[in-house]
Amino acid sequence: MQSNSYRHIITLIKKDLLLEIRQQYTFYGVLLYVASTIFVVYLTMGEPEETVWNALFWVIQLFVCVNAVAKSFLQDSKGRMLYYYSIAGARDYILSKLIFNALLMMSMTLLSLFVFTMLLGNPLINIFQFIGISLLGALGLSFIFTFLAAIAAKAQQQAALMAIMGFPIIIPQLLLLGKIAKSAFSSVVQAGLWQMVLLLVGLDLLIILLAIILFPFLWKD
Repeated sequence: MQSNSYRHIITLIKKDLLLEIRQQYTFYGVLLYVASTIFVVYLTMGEPEETVWNALFWVIQLFVCVNAVAKSFLQDSKGRMLYYYSIAGARDYILSKLIFNALLMMSMTLLSLFVFTMLLGNPLINIFQFIGISLLGALGLSFIFTFLAAIAAKAQQQAALMAIMGFPIIIPQLLLLGKIAKSAFSSVVQAGLWQMVLLLVGLDLLIILLAIILFPFLWKD
């Protein structure tokens, strides 16, 4: 049973990967958004100070996640969902979406960080620490918006529903990420850093658990 579940998850991830390679809408759309936004910031304020740099990075990651991850359920029509229902379970389907969107968001985050450092300078003292925090933040953002997109896909007003549900969830996540990321701009160890990192990991695990528990009820509709 577990081997079948594993094969279903891998097959669904390969399916999403092939669709992304063939269409490439997400990659070029996010690349255009990131490059144009950062270039406008560079023209208006040059290389910002580290606090502004940090805030801009996470705000842009939020919109990157909305464009890259939140649309993952929109391409699955009712016919496709019925087909997936016949070959895989709800748990396998949502896990495949969580894993694929996490990988997609992490790659987009690394791309954004590269463009950021090229155009807005590199105020980071510990860049590898910031890369690790960025990847952890990408995981959290992708998990949240994948879960919200799964819920909103069953409603007609998808964009409005995602905004209403996502605002009270994503704001604390972004504030926590911004506070953790400040440690990469200083050589002094920030007090309570590991506690905040563990809290962030706990929130990510909670989102995964909620998605696994609640999505089967949406799957039946």
